Amino acid sequence: MNSERFFLLVLIGTLMIFPVLAADTADQVNTAGALYSRSVDLANAGKYAEALEASDEALALNVTSLVPLIQANRAGILVMLARFDEANAAADAALAIEGNLTSVHSVAWFNKGNALRELGRCDEAEIAYARAAELDPTLVPSDLDSCAAPPLPTTAKSPLSLSAVFLAIVSLVLISVTCRNKRK
Repeated sequence: MNSERFFLLVLIGTLMIFPVLAADTADQVNTAGALYSRSVDLANAGKYAEALEASDEALALNVTSLVPLIQANRAGILVMLARFDEANAAADAALAIEGNLTSVHSVAWFNKGNALRELGRCDEAEIAYARAAELDPTLVPSDLDSCAAPPLPTTAKSPLSLSAVFLAIVSLVLISVTCRNKRK
């Protein structure tokens, strides 16, 4: 009799706790989803730093089903912030998750292509863009011809013209000669 009561109490306790645990999980998914949506809205408004913060908050909730979507979006945000190596890593994180994620993977490949292009890794960018287009033919870079190695640093040019520099040197020579003649 006592074992039946014990079993009944355990069963009732489990049935009471399970919905609470499920509610916590649902709340976490809803919160992560809301943060993801917020990051998209902020990015669309051009507020990339704030969008990245919302995206990172959503990732911190570690909702497995949303991680690839958040990472693919995060890659695009990081490209807009000119943080290309991080964008490439975020795209790779989205692509590493397997499953029926055609839309997510197409966006991740496209954002990876954008990051690689900005890093001057044109051949890799073309491959990433091709993978994106295989999954979603509407994802085609606007100007792939602009992909080129980043410019090498150049020495700064003087804002003065060559004739202005020549006149300045001649003036200094004349002043120097005049000063020497006065001392004699």
